[in-house]
Amino acid sequence: MAGHSQFKNIMHRKGRQDAARSKVFSKLSREITVAAKLGVPDPDMNPRLRLAIQAAKAQSMPKDNIQRAINKAAGNDAENYEEVRYEGYGPGGAAVIVEALTDNRNRTASSVRAAFTKAGGALGETGSVGFMFDRVGEIVYAASAGSEETVMEAAIEAGAQDVQSDADSHVILCAFEDIGEVSKALEARLGEAASVKTIWRPQTMAPLDEDKAQSMLRLIGVLEDDDDVQNVYSNFEVSDEVMQKLSA
Repeated sequence: MAGHSQFKNIMHRKGRQDAARSKVFSKLSREITVAAKLGVPDPDMNPRLRLAIQAAKAQSMPKDNIQRAINKAAGNDAENYEEVRYEGYGPGGAAVIVEALTDNRNRTASSVRAAFTKAGGALGETGSVGFMFDRVGEIVYAASAGSEETVMEAAIEAGAQDVQSDADSHVILCAFEDIGEVSKALEARLGEAASVKTIWRPQTMAPLDEDKAQSMLRLIGVLEDDDDVQNVYSNFEVSDEVMQKLSA
């Protein structure tokens, strides 16, 4: 969790968006279509679709776009996307997990492998670093949702496992299988969340110096810019001093 949040904060401070808005919407649409195709096109009966729609709304994706993505799942023209997870080591030996939705496994594997190699890392087998992470639910609220005490109390009552609050947000973590129930309970108390999704949370962290951290950020940037890549997670961390330099 810390590593993932840390590089997101660095990129945010540098004014870098994950991708152009159209690319973000494209990835969100792909997840919605896949979720609707794997289950039923009703978010009340399809937890994965419900989470995908919540993620899209958090990015201000128009309702028409969301509905088109759902409708696409019922059409014969919908691509057959395959879920693939890649694992490997980035600069300095930090672990990296890449989640992708692709209609061409060879193309995606080639792009991901090239990104790792160019950054001085190495793509490994599935499972090579996954054991270093836990699959958990992450629910994020803006700091304005309530005080740290209020959010903590609501999270405990909802059955969450942990809460991390700072000046910008409240990040609530729960068991992977409980994310639906916990998010509903929190919504009843705190309103709609800014983000509700499942993540890979690192169990241990890999400290990086400034040079290695710069290389890691470039690797993550290249991966996230790939149309097939949905999410990237890492267990790297940097000191406050390095964080300040990277954020400058």
